[in-house]
Amino acid sequence: MILRKHYLKKLRKLRDQNIIKVITGIRRSGKSTLFKQFQAELLASGVAPRNIISLNLEELENASLLEPHLLNDYIMRLINPGENYYVFLDEIQNVPNFEKLVDSLFVKDFIDVYMTGSNAYMLSGDLATVLSGRYIEISILPFSFAEFAKSYTDTPKAEIFADYFEYGGFPEVANFIHSGAKSEVPDYLDGIYKTVLEKDVRRRREIRSDFDFTNVLKFTMDNIGSQLSPNNIANTLTAGGNAVNRLTVESYLTALTDSFVLYEANRYDIKGKKLLQTLGKYYSVDIGLSRNILDKNPKADRGRLLENIVYLELLRRNKTVQVGKNDSKEVDFVATSHNGTVSYYQVAETMLGADTRERELSALQNIRDHNQKVVLTLDLGNESYDGIRQLYLLDWLLQDTE
Repeated sequence: MILRKHYLKKLRKLRDQNIIKVITGIRRSGKSTLFKQFQAELLASGVAPRNIISLNLEELENASLLEPHLLNDYIMRLINPGENYYVFLDEIQNVPNFEKLVDSLFVKDFIDVYMTGSNAYMLSGDLATVLSGRYIEISILPFSFAEFAKSYTDTPKAEIFADYFEYGGFPEVANFIHSGAKSEVPDYLDGIYKTVLEKDVRRRREIRSDFDFTNVLKFTMDNIGSQLSPNNIANTLTAGGNAVNRLTVESYLTALTDSFVLYEANRYDIKGKKLLQTLGKYYSVDIGLSRNILDKNPKADRGRLLENIVYLELLRRNKTVQVGKNDSKEVDFVATSHNGTVSYYQVAETMLGADTRERELSALQNIRDHNQKVVLTLDLGNESYDGIRQLYLLDWLLQDTE
């Protein structure tokens, strides 16, 4: 089992703090496994098994608890006076009005509350009102390349990356690969998408047309790294004979971002130092999933998929990630750390061609500040161009950032 060290570190810091820990992320990204790993750490630190209450609210044996008062009563029956408890509630969004239950547990100073959810919708509305200022969200993603690589022994990193690039980073995918069952990966990824569609999209939003919804998803995934808006997506699909209106596209994109299938990166005016309201970019939660949905071979759109990998890695490194605009130039990513440190990134498959090198470098050379500027490529070795660093992407992905 690959330890999710990045997320465990966050949970350790928040242990016994007077705040609700909410783990969010797409289904099968490892939320339940993270709970198990953290619970193992609690046990190793001396916490008694009886003081860890863990419930997966998607399991059939817990179906009778999907009501806040019943679930609260069940938990309280397990508690002995004078003892401290750690309560883990997996897929809490299955409990209607769960915010009332969570608030009831939170106000008890002998309970440390942890919960997971597969839809950002759970953090809106009543929950945001009832628990405002009382919870912290930890967003979990499928395996990074560094995590994925830990499942290999004595394999060149370029070969490992070829698997990662083709199949993606969902934790179970690595098990399929190592058990000689690569042919099963497409069906597994298809199952993830269908589960998300049924449990995290249909239950939250009205999908009037599966055909239109699929068209919007495929168009967006096929244009990863392109500037998009509900309006230009609707116009393009309609011009191609698949009529759909802007409001419908907007609703479907919200459903896909709420269920963590897609992530949106807003545009940022570097020179004007302000966020722009239109023409952001969308990225997939996992390139294996997007390729599976689009039924594309590993050689298709390599540059865009590399960009997608870098975007996700920057998110994992706790960056706020935006798409940069500087006059007429476009910068792939403006990454801002919690302390306000800004870095600029360009992503290219190669910089060996003079035209490509000029294009990628000029976007960064045009920025008149002294923040870090980096170009990530698949070219072996590192280079420097007047303060702009060119780094080998695989080495950058494998950096120990903890």
